[in-house]
Amino acid sequence: MQLYHSVTSPFVRKVMVTAHELGLVGRLELVPAAAHPVNRDGGLVARNPLGQVPTLVLDDGTVLADSRVICEYLDHVGEGGLFPRNATRWGVLTAQSLGDGLLDAALVTVYETRVRAENERSEAWVAGQRAKIECALQAIEAAAPGLGDRLDIGTITFGCALGYLDLRFPEIDWHGRYPAADAWFARFGARPSMQATRPV
Repeated sequence: MQLYHSVTSPFVRKVMVTAHELGLVGRLELVPAAAHPVNRDGGLVARNPLGQVPTLVLDDGTVLADSRVICEYLDHVGEGGLFPRNATRWGVLTAQSLGDGLLDAALVTVYETRVRAENERSEAWVAGQRAKIECALQAIEAAAPGLGDRLDIGTITFGCALGYLDLRFPEIDWHGRYPAADAWFARFGARPSMQATRPV
């Protein structure tokens, strides 16, 4: 399987953490891709018309796009339980959506502040995305005491989202303002899968 990836993409990190937890890393061939909202990577677009990472190409040529789809596929192949089939499923998927929403807001903020020309940037847009990030952090803080040692696609997404804030937005200082989330992340971030996928 070929995984089109970028080492700093938090959505790629979700896939890689999932692959590590399921013992599937050795089956992935990593293909570097320059996902960019303006200067699109032709090789990536040929596989995924949206030109986004992660994109997974299966051995039979089938293309899977979006971290949610790819992670669930890997969970199926690895016969894991990261996507529960019981009554907990909907809470886990909602947690994944919350983490993904935080990442979406963070990523478009990066694009707005680093890709757009300075005279084209919207402070109101950035403020709105920062508000989404804060609301998501508040929700993760509220959920953190009940997360315990859970390992599922929801907690993987939370871990990757918080890690991305550390990478791109250290000035947010969420560690100091959300102590329950900080304590949980200290434990979850120590997992070998999280350590192996830390962007450098």
